[in-house]
Amino acid sequence: MAVYPAHGVGLIESREQRTIGSRKYDFLVLRILDNGMKIMIPAQNIREVGLRPLMSKREVKKVFELFKTPPKAAENSTWNRRHRDYMERIKTGSPYDLALVLGELMNMRVAKELSFGERKLLDTVTVLLVKEVALASSRTEAEVESAITACFPPPKNQGLLGKSPGDLN
Repeated sequence: MAVYPAHGVGLIESREQRTIGSRKYDFLVLRILDNGMKIMIPAQNIREVGLRPLMSKREVKKVFELFKTPPKAAENSTWNRRHRDYMERIKTGSPYDLALVLGELMNMRVAKELSFGERKLLDTVTVLLVKEVALASSRTEAEVESAITACFPPPKNQGLLGKSPGDLN
């Protein structure tokens, strides 16, 4: 198992050699667990693309500790600047960056209803982080998602069945 930034946890299925031009290159074939997508990563570029092993149980604890830290003050920046910042952090592949983005969005939804783009980003980081934490801690995804949700206050305008209006679609 390995984690590919912005795509999530994948299974390394094989190592293949391909000829491009007159040179032979080694590739790792990674199948992303969440959607079945296959990615071929040049073996010599593994570090550059950010491929990393699954987090350890100790790292899982650190992720949950990040949720307990007070949220940074809400910026008065525009949505597109925040979105760009969040995407840059997601692309690092760091579980800590994912946890910080998730924490900021979860805390932001207490003060205001998230926009469509913010909800989509929250869904993305939730899926990426929940899958990895579940595998790393030998828990189900539902257990992990519940544990993460319990770290934050309920969203503003919580309605029917504990869902915010945007979650009912």
